[in-house]
Amino acid sequence: MFLRADKIDFKSWDLQLDKHLSRALFRDRGISSTIEKEEWEIDLAKLDIRNAIAHGTYGTVYRGLYDTQDVAVKVFNWGEDGIATAAEAAAIRSSFCQEVAVWHKLDHPNVTKFIGASMGTSNLKIRTKDATSQNNSVLPSSACCVVVEYVAGGTLKNYLIRNRRKKLAFKVVIQIALDLSRGLSYLHSKKIVHRDVKTENMLLDARRILKIADFGVARVEAQNPQDMTGETGTLGYMAPEVSTPL
Repeated sequence: MFLRADKIDFKSWDLQLDKHLSRALFRDRGISSTIEKEEWEIDLAKLDIRNAIAHGTYGTVYRGLYDTQDVAVKVFNWGEDGIATAAEAAAIRSSFCQEVAVWHKLDHPNVTKFIGASMGTSNLKIRTKDATSQNNSVLPSSACCVVVEYVAGGTLKNYLIRNRRKKLAFKVVIQIALDLSRGLSYLHSKKIVHRDVKTENMLLDARRILKIADFGVARVEAQNPQDMTGETGTLGYMAPEVSTPL
């Protein structure tokens, strides 16, 4: 095979050679390139995951500590175990990015506080049930996690179930309703529609203050109002005009 010298882009070759030599020089000197982190990324070295407290469609929720703060850690598995299909893994990844993009900008007493997130879980381990064991459950490196404040009172659904045999005090009902209204009003002021408002996604703290949680299907308000509709969320909680005819 013959090449004509006038057809060869020597300038491009020079640029490629310079890049290669630069990489080799940094590698030889033990210098690694610095990747700029997102403002919401956490230091996994400060995260200590304890026991699992909930399992859902989007992942598993653990209780843990982050820099001495009591937290809930939502872990997403991106299908490295081979169970999820490529399409399912892509959906989980999309859900994670969507949740983080929405949550890290919010700050309101009736919305669970976002602490940070990680796009990977390298070197992150989960304690086994046996506290004396030296073995830890290692997460797939492609998994990711969202860290939020731990809300000790559990879900509003469980609270209502526990109190189903008695009438709730009027003051309690009003407080819950106002907390939910304030939280939703704040979200709407930020052009955010939760799209899955239900008792399972409402948490109560030790003082029975309600906090809206789980932004896995939340979205920033679209320019086209029709884009805000669709069968996303829980059917029993959806407004009739939102659900499409079956």
